[in-house]
Amino acid sequence: MKIAIGRRAYSIKKSVDIGQPSPASHPQLLKEGEITPGITSEEYTLRRNKLLEVLPEKGLAIFAAAPVKMMTDVVPYTYRQDADYLYITGCQQPGGVAVLGHECGFCMFMPEATSHDVIWQGQIAGVSAALEVFKADRAYPMSKLRQILPDIIKGSSELFHNVQTAVPTYMELDAFQKAASSGKVKDVLVFTHELRLIKSPAELKLMRESASIACQTYIGLGQALLQTMFHSKTHPYEGRLSAKVEYECKMKGAQRMAFNPVVGGGPNASVIHYSRNDQKIKNGDLVLMDVGCELHGYVSDITRTWPPYGSFSSTQEEIYDLILQTNKDCVELCKPGASIREIHSFSVEMLIKGLNEIGILKDSRSSSYHQLNPTSIGMNEDMVLVCRSLNWLIKKYYEVDILLLTTFSVGHYLGMDVHDCSIVGYDRPLKPGVVITIEPGIYIPLSYNGPERPIYTVPLPLDKQLISKRYRGIGIRIEDEVLITETGYEVCLNLPGSHLMILVL
Repeated sequence: MKIAIGRRAYSIKKSVDIGQPSPASHPQLLKEGEITPGITSEEYTLRRNKLLEVLPEKGLAIFAAAPVKMMTDVVPYTYRQDADYLYITGCQQPGGVAVLGHECGFCMFMPEATSHDVIWQGQIAGVSAALEVFKADRAYPMSKLRQILPDIIKGSSELFHNVQTAVPTYMELDAFQKAASSGKVKDVLVFTHELRLIKSPAELKLMRESASIACQTYIGLGQALLQTMFHSKTHPYEGRLSAKVEYECKMKGAQRMAFNPVVGGGPNASVIHYSRNDQKIKNGDLVLMDVGCELHGYVSDITRTWPPYGSFSSTQEEIYDLILQTNKDCVELCKPGASIREIHSFSVEMLIKGLNEIGILKDSRSSSYHQLNPTSIGMNEDMVLVCRSLNWLIKKYYEVDILLLTTFSVGHYLGMDVHDCSIVGYDRPLKPGVVITIEPGIYIPLSYNGPERPIYTVPLPLDKQLISKRYRGIGIRIEDEVLITETGYEVCLNLPGSHLMILVL
């Protein structure tokens, strides 16, 4: 007979170290009743109840903690929990599996630490923490999963799990394999991304704080982001600016960066996800910094472009002002009922018009514009379907991921992940509580040196005769975080944008 371990079987009131901050061990971070900073046990329970409401009557959701990734030998990378597992459980540690269903309730399988593990890695959350801290209805040591979970699976009509974090521990079970072979295993993201899209007041508070940290890291004589811009005057090196912004974020409470900072000087700014950060910034060049930090599971994402040597050229200034005005006008469109795709289409129209007026484009065709903004949505749905089917072949022979060139636009959803809720389409009408980015940009490489690309790839290789030499090597993006409110929008950060204000700073 299998006996579930109930909450009364354990008490951790005398135990402080559960492998992550708690009100007892970190009173400076958590209030009584919070499982993670800012999020209470009641809110985690509400999240699980909302998931149960949309699960089929006999559906079962399985969540695995993110795996530990190794840098080398026995040295791990800094651990980051899977967003869905954290959203449902509040557990920030690896090694666990959580199960949620109408009949089984909220069940957690927890890792078991040996004395050797504790010596090398410290305490971890076990069965007692699952019951007392994470409020599981039932909890078992991980060694019992192969004995307990098959019976739970057999009583379910459909299984939902996160394909990206799935682990052999449960996938190799005969019961799971049988369900998979009969088409009863599906991706849980269709439910969790919908739930995560609209943020609660507690989540929005954390996101504002995360944005505030990143802002303060960007620009501010007493504030960190402004400090980084000011720092660039005497330290015009991509690597040093990356180190400065990360230092300031962490000194102000961030646990980690949301992604490796993009610090591109001069032509490096035309590389969308430039990450080398190893060049000295030349006099006369701009530097583009795309940065975000993570605060207790919620991230920020901000981009600014400025001249570290103190002045814009007339060419840089006219492009910068076009991007800034596009950013402002797009933000004004953010309101309930609008969609990211609609805002994106408006941004394309503005930039095409502006680039024609400047003289960078010689015509008003959107195909010409897409050559300068590879993050633009440049394909219709039929082309995207064709590209998805051919993507593996294109990546193999042309070393370019076509999906990266077609799925991003003037903005994206933001939350626990940088590109949050990826299952939710950009045609979805925005609702209060949704946070998005607005990030128009233009990226003009010095030249195009890559292989000739298939017709399906957008952008097409640049026509060197199309763009005057003085415009080449310029990349400018201005990115803000925007919260959709009942009446319109709220910009989650307060950074100077005009080139005149930047020069004053």
